[in-house]
Amino acid sequence: MANPNRAQRLTDAATARRSMRAFGQRDAAHQAARERVREWVRGRFGLDDDSTVMVAEVTCAVPGCPPLETVIAFWSDERRYHLKVFKPVLEVVEDDLPPGWLKPAFAVPDEFDCTCC
Repeated sequence: MANPNRAQRLTDAATARRSMRAFGQRDAAHQAARERVREWVRGRFGLDDDSTVMVAEVTCAVPGCPPLETVIAFWSDERRYHLKVFKPVLEVVEDDLPPGWLKPAFAVPDEFDCTCC
């Protein structure tokens, strides 16, 4: 008679392998999306290739807030800027970014303490 525990272990192992493959694909897709957004931010706000641009997808539990949003932070002329796009990073398109002339509106005041970026 076949060992039911062995069959379950084989099923669990196959499920784990599929999950790891899906995780790797998701991670690669998210990395590509974050890099795409970084390049759009550099172009939109006139940043050079050496400028630090951070792109992260974060969850939000605040009522009325989308469950996933994209947070963007960058530094230019020794000043930090940040903004949010209220959708997951995989759904962000270049037109979701604000126009370059709004850059001063995203400057973070020196006295502002922010835990998001």
